Amino acid sequence: MSGTRPDVVFVGPVPDWLRVQYEADFTLHLLPDGDPATLPPGVADRAEAVIAGGPISQALVTAMPKLKLIAVPGAGYDRVDVPAANARGIAVTNAPGTTDGCVADMVFALLLAVGRHIVTGDAYARSGKWMQASYPLVPRVFGKRMGILGLGRIGMAIAKRASGFDMPVSYHSRRKRDDVDFPWYPTPAALAEAVDYLVVATPGGAETRHLVNAEVLAALGPKGIVVNIGRGTVIDEAALIDALERKAIAGAGLDVFEEEPFIPPRLVALENVVLMPHRGGGTIETWQEVCDMVKANLHAHFQGKPLLSPVVA
Repeated sequence: MSGTRPDVVFVGPVPDWLRVQYEADFTLHLLPDGDPATLPPGVADRAEAVIAGGPISQALVTAMPKLKLIAVPGAGYDRVDVPAANARGIAVTNAPGTTDGCVADMVFALLLAVGRHIVTGDAYARSGKWMQASYPLVPRVFGKRMGILGLGRIGMAIAKRASGFDMPVSYHSRRKRDDVDFPWYPTPAALAEAVDYLVVATPGGAETRHLVNAEVLAALGPKGIVVNIGRGTVIDEAALIDALERKAIAGAGLDVFEEEPFIPPRLVALENVVLMPHRGGGTIETWQEVCDMVKANLHAHFQGKPLLSPVVA
């Protein structure tokens, strides 16, 4: 503790408007690079809680002997070394449900941008080329078949929006759900073969790494579009670039990447892909809701009350 306010370490970048909200309740120590060696003297020895705005490594966990809580400001916690936390009995919390709607919105923003050529059409209109020739016709979006890879909370929010576009929905997940009527396919490739649009909404991690590979992209076919708002590691990026360059698929809308913020130059150069800097859940309202949930979990910990949203306890 520092005075009457508990010490909390914020790992990763944090905007000023968000930082001041945490500083109102806690003594906040910023660790943008996640390197425990750069913590102020004594903080590593006394801080009990970390806000995981960036990767939480085993080295950081080891360097903080009193660490008892890792609060993730988002739904996914794949950037936390969970085995290291488990080994020490450190609780991990996340912010489930807060980003679902905004991430689902981003799916359709990317899908429409790619499918209806919004970005290339905008460039065409600005360039003056429209004065010489009309822009080519493009396929429509409504009524096409959507496949969702990972039918969790975000997947269901996507499916809800798909109904407004008259899109029949199918899905693949590890297990068939009993509470939905959507057709389930046993493999990602089987799902891709049956749909026009493949939306990746599954968490990252070793189990889903390169789940969408060259075989899946080939099954999607030359008229298919893939949208990824899950994790960049779920798609084999090299295979995706190859498929886009050869026009083995029609296009892609990507909010996440394998080694973000790095984006391969070959991907940047393509006109049949629309890129976003991981802002699916990045809205002011969502970040405020996430902040409120993170603070609620921190207060619960320091007051000895049950955590609101533990994923590892």
